[in-house]
Amino acid sequence: MTTQDYLQILLFFAVLVGLTPILGNFMFKVFTGKNHLMKPVFGWLEGLTYKFSGIDPEKETTWKSYTFDLLIFNFTGFVFVFLIQLFQSQLPLNPANLPNVSWHSALNTSVSFMTNTNWQGYSGETTLSYFVQMIGLTVQNFVSAATGIAVLLALIRGLARKTIDTIGNFWTDLTRSTLYILLPLSILFAIVLAGQGVVQNFKSYETFHTLEGATQVIPMGPAASQIAIKQLGTNGGGFFNANSAHPFENPTPFSNFLEMLAILLIPAALTFTYGKMVGSVRHGWTIFKAMLILLVLGLSISLYAEYSSNPIFGNLPLMEGKETRFGITNSVLWATSTSAASNGSVIAMHDSLSPLAGMVAMINIMLGEIIFGGVGAGLYGIIIFVILTVFIAGLMVGRTPEYLGKKIQKFEVQMAIIAVLAPNIVILLFAAWASVSSQGLSGLNNSGPHGLSEILYAYASAAGNNGSAFAGLNVNTVFYNLTLGIGMLIGRFGIILPVMAIAGSMARKKVTPSSTGTFHTDNWLFIGLLIAVIVIVGGLTHFPALSLGPVVEHLLMNKGITF
Repeated sequence: MTTQDYLQILLFFAVLVGLTPILGNFMFKVFTGKNHLMKPVFGWLEGLTYKFSGIDPEKETTWKSYTFDLLIFNFTGFVFVFLIQLFQSQLPLNPANLPNVSWHSALNTSVSFMTNTNWQGYSGETTLSYFVQMIGLTVQNFVSAATGIAVLLALIRGLARKTIDTIGNFWTDLTRSTLYILLPLSILFAIVLAGQGVVQNFKSYETFHTLEGATQVIPMGPAASQIAIKQLGTNGGGFFNANSAHPFENPTPFSNFLEMLAILLIPAALTFTYGKMVGSVRHGWTIFKAMLILLVLGLSISLYAEYSSNPIFGNLPLMEGKETRFGITNSVLWATSTSAASNGSVIAMHDSLSPLAGMVAMINIMLGEIIFGGVGAGLYGIIIFVILTVFIAGLMVGRTPEYLGKKIQKFEVQMAIIAVLAPNIVILLFAAWASVSSQGLSGLNNSGPHGLSEILYAYASAAGNNGSAFAGLNVNTVFYNLTLGIGMLIGRFGIILPVMAIAGSMARKKVTPSSTGTFHTDNWLFIGLLIAVIVIVGGLTHFPALSLGPVVEHLLMNKGITF
């Protein structure tokens, strides 16, 4: 690594830390109904939305009604995206005359974008029309991210309020998240990206003749507007098949830096928002520090693995599968960020990462997508681990566990365990099924432990609602489209439902005044315990599978054996 590499990494994290309280404080004002910068700009649209849809923004609901509204809204979006893919050829904005999408691919894509996974088993520029990309996928990029924020807000209210049954209004939270946060940031970001050279038009695909005399079709389309929200909403679905490695999506080093920053920006800022809303900014920063430590540890291991000398590769750094414009450091930083933040965008092929770097990307997802994680989803995911940490600490000292002044009891722990187990069961059971079935093995690009890593990563990405892929596995088959789709649903709603139940339960509880025996959740001791619980749970669950995949591959690679 060069001095420039180290400086870029330091600049990246410095900007992220600097913007966290600024954006976090703005979101606090939005979610608490205070005056803010965007109110004069989009306030009229918020009122018009409520009037048009018949919503009373002041009417709050119980956790069950809130969850019902959320499920109905998401199901409606799923059906709409599914149908427009099936009838794509009859719809407008299809200058390439692309045919209808197969039912199983349409089903997988609809589930994928509804759950904020944005997994794609197809090539975007050769499969989906501009209409489907904009009206279907881009809309879901906004509302699926807003749904994650809404669930987090419901949980925050459940933790912050006392002896009350209501936790907010889903429609109000959805509207404000979209209009005041996601939409303004996306508009600004899209303008900047277009200025950097990202494509934004409605032209038909262009045909050119290369210097060698061959014919090449150059895809066009409204890319900048979709790339902005795909990064800010931790979505990650690529407008082009090469995703963010494509020069039309990511043309310059500056656009690359901004797109990486956008992946982590809102999830990081929400920790500050959380701290202010629960009455402890220091606790919000504590959660931020735990996330940042895990991210930096993973990044350090990945950089070490990618820059390590190995005689098999001529003792040279590993450039296979990486975009030469950005190099190794940017590729590893992006891979670590995108897998930590539930964002499926890539600038390098994860299938070509060294075994240890590939394992870090997998572990980031397998831990529950709580190292910043998806917009909203990452924070409510790590709060599940906070509850488990507080519970374990209470058992260690023989005291009833409390969190933010409220007792953590049997029901909350049961729901937290369900939320932790749901995605992990999907990863292990479905990966095992694919590893021994002809349908699962038929899509492999590699044999041995690397082939297992490809399968593990696919189901981890689905269950973690991440969307990135090793790119060495053919998943556009009936088997993978259906099993991965089921995994995405369980990974999303298998966590949301327990979280909402916890929110409802905590809202009804009284607050116990702190005492000398209160276990504090805003110091380095708590950070250490929280990280230990996260790592132990992830390690105990997935270490056997990882040992058969990337760990074995790393050991064999050092012996001169590759796959």
